[in-house]
Amino acid sequence: MDRPFVSILTDFGDRDPSAAICAGVVLSICPEAHVLELTRTIRPFAIRDGAVSLAAAVPYLPVGVHIAVVDPGVGTERLPIAVRTARGDVLVGPDNGLLTLAAARLGGAVEARAITDPAWHLPAVTSSFHGRDIFAPVAAHLARGVALASFGPPVALADLAQLHVPVAEVRPGELATAVVYVDGFGNVKLAGGPVELRAALGDLADGTTLTAAFAGADGFERVEAIPWQDTFGRVPVGALLLYEDSLGRLCIAENQGSAGRRLGLTDDRPVSIRRA
Repeated sequence: MDRPFVSILTDFGDRDPSAAICAGVVLSICPEAHVLELTRTIRPFAIRDGAVSLAAAVPYLPVGVHIAVVDPGVGTERLPIAVRTARGDVLVGPDNGLLTLAAARLGGAVEARAITDPAWHLPAVTSSFHGRDIFAPVAAHLARGVALASFGPPVALADLAQLHVPVAEVRPGELATAVVYVDGFGNVKLAGGPVELRAALGDLADGTTLTAAFAGADGFERVEAIPWQDTFGRVPVGALLLYEDSLGRLCIAENQGSAGRRLGLTDDRPVSIRRA
């Protein structure tokens, strides 16, 4: 791009101007920047929701600086960090695992810095709004071309906080998976993709009926018959399906409804998928 690019993802919500304030800080320091707000409606305090959303977005954005703030530990000993990726982007946010999935999607982290030099922060840094006081000004200075090394000491990549994300386990006749994330439509994103599913169950034609077993809200096992399909409109309105989403993940959805609400599935809930 002919202008520096800065994106912003937060859990600040729509009621307060916090997200817009961060954009304003960036533009005050780097007025030539193109600032894109990805979302301000990440579920409050849900670090993994933010990490998954950021990772979904960044491969489709111009190379630039990406601010992410889902920071329940703001003001504590957790570090504010900037992470350079192999693609050339810099991710700016708290060291709580929020940036890890996005870094992996951009070729991996190659350098990390604690952004602790107050020369690059706003003059007054509060204990509760590092998005405004630290992350936005640092991102703006990065967009202006200030070297990453200027902002603070290096952090070993192995020392960065890691994020727990469920993984799928292939078993004979079964894919043992778990809920990673429930999106705004109520689509339930599962660990693993079609490769793991076929490794467990063999080739699957569209329309093949599978079963998904999981513990219901009452603690008793619930089993749902769910067809494997390529898209929502292949099943009737209100019917469930298992499909490969746009990022190659397994996903349980309800056509024009919320599978998460209907099934009571929440983060980390184990799900067993078998042939019917």
